[in-house]
Amino acid sequence: MITGETGAGKTMLASALDLLLGGRSKQSLVRSGAPEAYVEGVFELTDPLRALLGDRIPADAEELVLARRVTSEGRTRAYVAGRTATATELREVAEALIAFTGQHEHRRLVEPRAQLELVDAAAGPQQVDRLSAAATAHEAVRAAKERLAELDERAAERERRVDMARFELEEIERIAPQEGEAEELSAQRERLRHLERLRGAASAGAEAIDADELDIRGIGSLSAAALAELEGAESVDESLDPLIERFRSAAIEFADIGADLRSYLADLESEPGGLESVEVRLSDLERLLRKYGGTTEAVLQHADACRATLDELGDVETARARLEADLADAVAVRERTAAALTKARRSAAKALASGVSERLRRLAMEAAEFRIDLRAIPAGPSGADAVDFVLRANPGAPAAPLRDVASGGELSRVLLALVGAAGGGADTTYVLDEIDAGIGGRTAAALGAELQHLAAGRQVLCITHLPQVAALADHHSTIVKEVGKQATRTTIASLSGDGVTTELVRMLGAADDDAAALQHAERLRAAANRQPATAQSAA
Repeated sequence: MITGETGAGKTMLASALDLLLGGRSKQSLVRSGAPEAYVEGVFELTDPLRALLGDRIPADAEELVLARRVTSEGRTRAYVAGRTATATELREVAEALIAFTGQHEHRRLVEPRAQLELVDAAAGPQQVDRLSAAATAHEAVRAAKERLAELDERAAERERRVDMARFELEEIERIAPQEGEAEELSAQRERLRHLERLRGAASAGAEAIDADELDIRGIGSLSAAALAELEGAESVDESLDPLIERFRSAAIEFADIGADLRSYLADLESEPGGLESVEVRLSDLERLLRKYGGTTEAVLQHADACRATLDELGDVETARARLEADLADAVAVRERTAAALTKARRSAAKALASGVSERLRRLAMEAAEFRIDLRAIPAGPSGADAVDFVLRANPGAPAAPLRDVASGGELSRVLLALVGAAGGGADTTYVLDEIDAGIGGRTAAALGAELQHLAAGRQVLCITHLPQVAALADHHSTIVKEVGKQATRTTIASLSGDGVTTELVRMLGAADDDAAALQHAERLRAAANRQPATAQSAA
């Protein structure tokens, strides 16, 4: 429990906690003349918190330190486990540790998300599995929509690629290049370009060996006649015989050359196609080579790639129908998981509202009406429900969402009843700023009893002005303001024994030596000691 005179600085503590939670920094938090304001909190490192932090904290760490620094210029820095972090990261971690409610500060428990979490917590442990299934189903819907959108977004590009692949494949298939064909056609073109020259040379050589005209004797007929004469003298003179053999060989060679030249002439006459057709074919082949890789092999590979592209993109309607079916299946699964969540939430909301109403009657709000409304919203990762906590504080007053309730005291008591009725959250520290505003007497004692119930198994920090509430605390601290010539300082000190009794006397508005007030304070402490033991109700 935290107590102190009005103006001592209890609000400063609340502001520091809000800053540590990742709240908006304020330049006014920095003391006049100081370069900066700094707030730091040390927390027990639980297993769930270690899992949330992951590699942001050393494996051997035993505690977690959160810190926030605000300069006099208004700049701010956040730290998680000694490492620089964003305010969002700090808020993510801090929200797993502290639930803060105050009359004038940010109140996490009145946010729609926090209200939904309270209802889900009241729905039992199986709700965790339902939430996981809903998140998985929503992600499946999102992914299916993304794939379908990508298919549609690429429609124009897909059509362009299909048209291009079809055109290029048709061009290649129409020309139908063959391996080595370009080289053969190049050689053929050279022959056709010099056809007359080749024909004249071959004809002259053939005629020189074996002339067609009867009155012209070629090398063949002359050598045959000469060979006959030489063979007539064969074996007469041994020195002539080798020359005769050489002549015979030459005559045979001339005969073979003549035959080959005649055959070459015949081939020239039967050359397939004219020069023009060869030039056209070569032009087509060379165009393909330039466009698709430089070799016939590369051209054929490009044709295969075009066929693959057409196979992949050609049947767009089938692909879209398949994606639409996948989306419909995912939506159906999401609807089923959302319906399961809604059913569990309706049951939990009814029970939770009943529990809150019961506790409100004990907290001086006997005529208050509290209900939990569920509204259908577009399905998301947490299902298809929005939760509104609605309060009618007094008869005749309009019912309004809890976040719009004007009275901080009423709001704090509703939140206390909510947290008490919902249970759970043992790892969360609750900070309650002046939750006793506007109440007193027996209602204050009832509020203290609710705080004790809330503190069972968790840590609760409560700023209070009521001695009936303060007397119930397991731990008591007081905030004192010291006004000096140069500066004003606020300090916090832990109280025990007679120190607690003295603080209760002050809270009763009596002097330190007031015997009746002292007796009253002692009776309050004695009554508190008779209350059932609780764990970790700290302030």
